[in-house]
Amino acid sequence: MSDNLFSAFAHSAASRLEKPALLWSRQQFSYGKFFDQSLWVAEHLSRQLGVHPGDRVAIWMRNRPEFVPTLFGIFAAGAAAVPVNNFLKPTEVAYMLADAGVRVLITDDAAPDAVAALQALRPELKVIRADEIPADPPASSFEPVPRRRSDLAVLIYTSGTTGKPKGAMLTHGNLLHNVESCRQILQIADIDRMVLMLPMFHSFMLTVCILLPLLVGGSIVLIQSLTPPKAMLEELLGNSGTVLPAMAQIFRALAGLPAGVELPLRLCISGAGPLPHEILRAFNARHPKVPLIEGYGLSEASPVVSLNPVQGPWIPGTIGPPIPDVEVSVQDDTGRFLPDGEDGEICVRGGNVMAGYWNAPEKTAETIVNGWLRTGDIGHRRPDGYFVITDRKKDMLKPNGINVYPREIEEVIYQFPGVRECAVVGEPDERRGERPVAFVALDEGTVFDEKALLAFLKERLADFKLPRRAILLPTLPRNATGKILKTSLRDLLVARSEAA
Repeated sequence: MSDNLFSAFAHSAASRLEKPALLWSRQQFSYGKFFDQSLWVAEHLSRQLGVHPGDRVAIWMRNRPEFVPTLFGIFAAGAAAVPVNNFLKPTEVAYMLADAGVRVLITDDAAPDAVAALQALRPELKVIRADEIPADPPASSFEPVPRRRSDLAVLIYTSGTTGKPKGAMLTHGNLLHNVESCRQILQIADIDRMVLMLPMFHSFMLTVCILLPLLVGGSIVLIQSLTPPKAMLEELLGNSGTVLPAMAQIFRALAGLPAGVELPLRLCISGAGPLPHEILRAFNARHPKVPLIEGYGLSEASPVVSLNPVQGPWIPGTIGPPIPDVEVSVQDDTGRFLPDGEDGEICVRGGNVMAGYWNAPEKTAETIVNGWLRTGDIGHRRPDGYFVITDRKKDMLKPNGINVYPREIEEVIYQFPGVRECAVVGEPDERRGERPVAFVALDEGTVFDEKALLAFLKERLADFKLPRRAILLPTLPRNATGKILKTSLRDLLVARSEAA
């Protein structure tokens, strides 16, 4: 077993130098090309820019093939990669780079003004652009820097829904552990082609769509753009993708494909947020031969924690049992283990759990308690060993002191005809303490009838769970990975209240 991610990639590439590692529209990039480009990046970082083992190097670029040799080149130089959300503003990126002590940034030409603004904020920052990486670099004598499983490989910054984002320290061992667990549970082999649609900087894509296929000898189908949908579909079909990890809204779109268009996929995995039952039902009805399974993970766990088994049974509304060599428990605030069926905080233990938060020992101590990663998610274990996520701990509402989980309300709203997406948040209430408020976006051509929606909910939900009102938006705010930004919706409520 390899000690680090670059040596694992080198071992995988050695026996398949001519095989496509990545397909990008009509272009193919071989394992041999990526290996040579990775060594070029490593040599450039080490000899030209003075990067030392243990240094942090940031990647700030769109989804493009060069992301792969950039990532492995950083590993070969003995440094740790800091993937940066390419939708962030320069001031936000500057905070992360300062926090991580980053002196070198590898970027592309997508936003030259943003890079210039970032350099103005951090004049000492050295920048490499992706187009500087030679398409066919000469043979390199550079010797990859040895790294151990305990060494830092990736610093993933969490979304920072409360306060400043924190850097989750993922070691080579953490990521290798998660790759192997995912290989087993997903039954990934070298014939598979993983379809990569979501941003490459996201931990889900990093592990499942980049590291996993390349370390087992498979291929990546990198989708150039999700718009227009027809072009995205043509790339998926034309490059014969076999496994698609994506967010729920992608599967909603695929459920609407016209008759006669069949997917080449053998498996779909829903992540980066809950999978509403209505989307699962619609997808299953349209593509009955393609399993769509829901899983669960978080950046601090490298990130995959649990998954419905490929061979079944697939139980809607659950996140399945833990993946191999990972433990999941449900605990209360005191650390007491709760019995089946009782809601508490989902906790994770295993070789995939991060080493801690970068430069934040207090936050680390609050999050990893007695060896268990406290996820901040609420849920329970079923008697069959499958787990159910009820909601985020911070999203839980308490009207009249009673626990209410927004996801339960949202699942019912999705059953109302014409609802494309929805989210429920809490609003202060003088009498009850807090009341749910629903935000909805509708299918094109649907007329909004708030009274009809609320009457529909009243027939299906207890009175204390009923939203006090429903607010129509053209679309719900989402982050770069597709998660609905409930903080933005709460801010909208405050702004409306102040304007009233």
